[in-house]
Amino acid sequence: MSSLEVSEYFTPPDFHIGDTVWIMDRPFFLYDCDDFTRNYYRQTYGVHSMQPVGGVTAPPPPRPDMPLPPFTGLGTLDDSRENCLHLIPQPPKKDVIKFLEEDGNVLRYSAVLESRHPQDEHRKFIITYHINDDTISIYEPPQRNSGVIGGKFLERTRIPKKGEPMVKAGIIDHPEYYGFGDLAIGATVEFFKHRFIIKDAANCVLDYMEYLGIDQFPEDTVESLRDLKMKKDGTSKR
Repeated sequence: MSSLEVSEYFTPPDFHIGDTVWIMDRPFFLYDCDDFTRNYYRQTYGVHSMQPVGGVTAPPPPRPDMPLPPFTGLGTLDDSRENCLHLIPQPPKKDVIKFLEEDGNVLRYSAVLESRHPQDEHRKFIITYHINDDTISIYEPPQRNSGVIGGKFLERTRIPKKGEPMVKAGIIDHPEYYGFGDLAIGATVEFFKHRFIIKDAANCVLDYMEYLGIDQFPEDTVESLRDLKMKKDGTSKR
């Protein structure tokens, strides 16, 4: 709308405390004014009702957004996050009760490396899931004449899922980590750009899931472990 099409403009008498005025298609509620405005209305228009409306306060200013910096790859995600949240670096918080009660309890899996290199075809790995702090370590048993020394393949650590959007973007704020519910027989998991195929699991894995409550774990994982147990027992699934 141009100035030629406007027939009427706002003037001071159009503004009264307690009224809502529409300006540029947006409603504005008038709940108070300063002393100069209040005196101006009283002297000019004889208006004495310019008193503030009770119970109305201005909204607090928005808190500045302070995103965490991208993960550099050094240390763990938890360590990096705690270093950003505190001036003096502090270790990540742990569930102390779980850490003490489940100390020494582990779940073990056998896996092979999914690789396009022929020399990796016969490599075998033992994946150990530490229940007390949800960390994973990987060990490669030495094999004679394999050309690979073997030994510790991955130090004990928590492993974020590759498909996590925040991990892809390098953001370290609350990523989702691998749990033993993700380790189904036949599943392919990616740990730090290495793809492993789960081939076997200890019997205690299924027993531990049943102890915690089988309903809280993915159905595919549970069924794969049950099928594996039946095969080991020499029975067929009915």
